[in-house]
Amino acid sequence: MRVNGNILGIGINAAVFILLEVAALIMLHHSGPLQNIWISKGMHAVYAAVWGGADDLKSYFSLKKQNKALAEENFRLSAMLCSYRGLTGVELSPDSIPDIYGGYRYMMASAIKVSNNRQHNYIVIDKGSEDGVRELSGIVTKDGVVGIVDAISRHYSYGRSFKNPDMVVSARIGREGPVGELMWDGISSNGAVLREIPQHIPVHRGDTVYTSGFSSIFPADIPLGTTGEATVVNGSTYNIEITLFTDFSSLRYVTVVDNVDRDEIRELEDRYAD
Repeated sequence: MRVNGNILGIGINAAVFILLEVAALIMLHHSGPLQNIWISKGMHAVYAAVWGGADDLKSYFSLKKQNKALAEENFRLSAMLCSYRGLTGVELSPDSIPDIYGGYRYMMASAIKVSNNRQHNYIVIDKGSEDGVRELSGIVTKDGVVGIVDAISRHYSYGRSFKNPDMVVSARIGREGPVGELMWDGISSNGAVLREIPQHIPVHRGDTVYTSGFSSIFPADIPLGTTGEATVVNGSTYNIEITLFTDFSSLRYVTVVDNVDRDEIRELEDRYAD
């Protein structure tokens, strides 16, 4: 009981002190212009401290998120090393990871500008022709497809974001499921539609959708999102709502993927495809 009484007394004393300080500030505020300037400066200093602290706190949590992403990327690279060792019997160090893996050349880059609030969105990255970037290379993250390189300069590249009405990605439900066309829904930041899925194939909510590999731009098995509601179209196929994994509003680090055999594949297609 004595402890509770002490706590109550401390609380009352603190409240009285705060009230007296507020009253003193009010009296000082009305006593003249010079005092008003002092009070304003003091309040601005307090505001600056609060805003600075809030910004530091925001940066701290942002740093934690970036560190998590880097840790997950390290895990992916470790898995790549294990896979390479299992296939070839060759032991690699992290510094000797091959630039070309599975027929694709991989290059890390930073997003320096991203648009998200247009019908035709874009991304600019800090790698260009002098770094080996080619037009029509893919831009991805561990969470999905970001876009396609449309134009390059010496040190930068301009990419068409997935969040465009004319951007189509070949996608598969699960690792061995049906393949359809994945497009942005044109409305939400993380919404897409998977089209032309045969109606006779069962589709379950929450299935993961991956890149199919039926493309000369993106490798197979990049996770894209999860399935939602399915709608029958023309009595024969489904349009399936997809929730994308990629958070386009917080893009920072991306990977440029370039199919080293793309030109040869396209030459064959142009020669023999109807």
